[in-house]
Amino acid sequence: MQSLDDVLADAFRRLSRGVADRRSAFRSPALATVGADGWPQVRTVVLRGFDAAVRLVTVHSDLRAAKVTALRSDPAVALHVWDDGAQIQVRLDGIATISAGDELARAEWARLHAGSRAAYRSRPSPASPVADPAEIPRMDEDAAFAQFAVLRIRVDRLDWLHLGREGQRRAGFSWRDDILEQRWLAP
Repeated sequence: MQSLDDVLADAFRRLSRGVADRRSAFRSPALATVGADGWPQVRTVVLRGFDAAVRLVTVHSDLRAAKVTALRSDPAVALHVWDDGAQIQVRLDGIATISAGDELARAEWARLHAGSRAAYRSRPSPASPVADPAEIPRMDEDAAFAQFAVLRIRVDRLDWLHLGREGQRRAGFSWRDDILEQRWLAP
């Protein structure tokens, strides 16, 4: 049986793999925020970075997106990943910060390939009505960068659940002032 330390290390390895491996189940977690209207909002994001030493998850966004508006009101977020092959669910809770137009954003922008940068070139903001999706007006690269944001989520809680035929196991991890509390939980 795995120890709690082994479970946490495995979750962190899976998150790191999600950054590097496009086929990893951890590549595209669901990000949940609370909208300005008080309703939960969930969307899929691409995992762009994970630093286990400081429990920092990095994703990207358009500054005009509803998730950024929501984070400006309430920076609390949840991330959810399900790995069907391993039958493992990982849920992360944390606080997000938004970086745009700064050195961090410029460095992340430079790492993106042209296809990913093109996603930020849409002149209408995300979720705006359009007459024809094939004819969306585009902006130039500099204007696109002005719409680019880096969201960094400091993980404060991690919930790990394994749904195996041999039995289910669940573990909870939380950090307060960087002091780790870990425990087995009923599934």
